[in-house]
Amino acid sequence: MINGADTAWILTSTVLVLFMTLPGLALFYAGLVRAKNILSVLMHCLAIACLVTVLWFAGAYSLAFVGTNPWIGDLSQAFLFGVERGAVHPGTTIPDTVYIMFQMTFAIITPALIVGAYVERIKFSAVLLFSGLWLIVVYAPVTHWVWGGGWLAIMGAKDYAGGIVVHTTAGISALIVAIALGKRDGFPRHLPPPHASWMVMVGACMLWVGWFGFNAGSALTAGADAGMAMLVTHMAAAIASLTWMAIEWARFGKPSVVGMVTGTIAGLATITPASGFVGPLGAVVIGVVSGAFCYAMVQVVKQRMIIDDSLDVFAVHGVGGMTGTLLTAPLMDAAFGGVGFAEGVTAGSQFVVQVIGVGSVAIWSGVASFVLIKITQALVGLRVVPEIETQGLDLTTHGESGYNVAMGGSTQ
Repeated sequence: MINGADTAWILTSTVLVLFMTLPGLALFYAGLVRAKNILSVLMHCLAIACLVTVLWFAGAYSLAFVGTNPWIGDLSQAFLFGVERGAVHPGTTIPDTVYIMFQMTFAIITPALIVGAYVERIKFSAVLLFSGLWLIVVYAPVTHWVWGGGWLAIMGAKDYAGGIVVHTTAGISALIVAIALGKRDGFPRHLPPPHASWMVMVGACMLWVGWFGFNAGSALTAGADAGMAMLVTHMAAAIASLTWMAIEWARFGKPSVVGMVTGTIAGLATITPASGFVGPLGAVVIGVVSGAFCYAMVQVVKQRMIIDDSLDVFAVHGVGGMTGTLLTAPLMDAAFGGVGFAEGVTAGSQFVVQVIGVGSVAIWSGVASFVLIKITQALVGLRVVPEIETQGLDLTTHGESGYNVAMGGSTQ
C-alpha cells in the first residue's frame, strides 16, 4: 500500500536533491571560477541535469535498478515501459514513479560534481558527450552493484546515500579528467582567487539544506531513520566546518568564508554513506576527521601532486565519500550509538567489505573514465584552444556574459 506520509517526504526529498544541483552546486562552483567563466559553469550544471533526465528515462534507470544480474540491470523498463501510475516500488510504501524521480536526482548531481575538475578549459561538446557516456558506463553499473541488488549489495556493503555510488565514482573520475585535461595557465602559483566568495557561500548553504533530502530521504520513509539521518548529517557538516576553519585560522591567521564552507561540503560528503547507520557520536568523529583529512588532501593534490582538480572534487567529495564509507564499519557499532551489526557480522568483517566496495568502484571509475576521456577526445576534442581559454568560455562558447559591467583586475 502507498503511505501518504512516506510519499510526501520522498516527494519533498526529491525537490531538495534537485535543489542541490540547480541552483546549489551551480552557484557554489560558479562563484569559485573567474568572472569570465561563470556562465559556462552554470550551463554545464543545467545541461547535465537535462541530459541525464532524458538518459534516465531512456534506459539508465532500468540498467541501475531492474533485473537480477549481479553486474548490470536489464532494459526491461527502458523508456519506463510497464511503470504504472499506481504501482508501489518493491520494498517501499511509495509509488514507483516517486522512487524513479528521487533516484534520478542522484543521477543528475553525480556527473555534475565532476564539473568542478574541468572548469575554465573544457569544450562544451566534451562535457555533454563525456557526461552522457559516464552515466551509462560508470554510474548505472555501480548503482546496480550497491543499490540495485548487485554483487556489492549481496556481499553486504553499506552505503546509505552515496559515499560509494556518488562520491567515490565522481571523485575518482574527476581526478582522471583533471589529469587528462592538464593544468590551467598559471596553476598552481598564479591563479586568481574566486571571483565571488559570497556566491560560493550561498551555493554551499543551498547544498547543505538540500543534503537533508539526499541523506534523510534515503530512508525512503518519514520515520525514525530519516530523523537520525538528518540529525547526524547536520552535526557532521557543522563540526567539519569548524574544524576546517580552525586549521585555516591557525595556519594563516584568518579564517575564510570559502574555506569554511568547503569544510561544510567535506563533512556532508563524508557523513553521506554513514548517515543511516551511525549516531550522534559517530557524526562528531566523522565531522572532525573529514574537516582535517579533506583539508590535508586539498594541499596534497594541488601542491604535491600538482594536479589541477580545479574545485577540489577528488580531495573533498572523493576522499570524503571513501573515508565515510570506511568509517561506517566501526561507527555503526551499537557501542557508539549506531544501528549495530547483523548476526555474524563484526566491525572487522564489515570493514573488509567496505574496503572491497570502495576499492572496486574506485578502480572501475578510474579505468572507465580514462577510456571515456579518450573516446571523447577522439570524437569532439577535449580542451579549448589557448585563445578561447584566455578570453573566457562565457563569450567564446555561449555568446553571453555573466555581468553587464566592466570587471577589472584578476577576475577577468
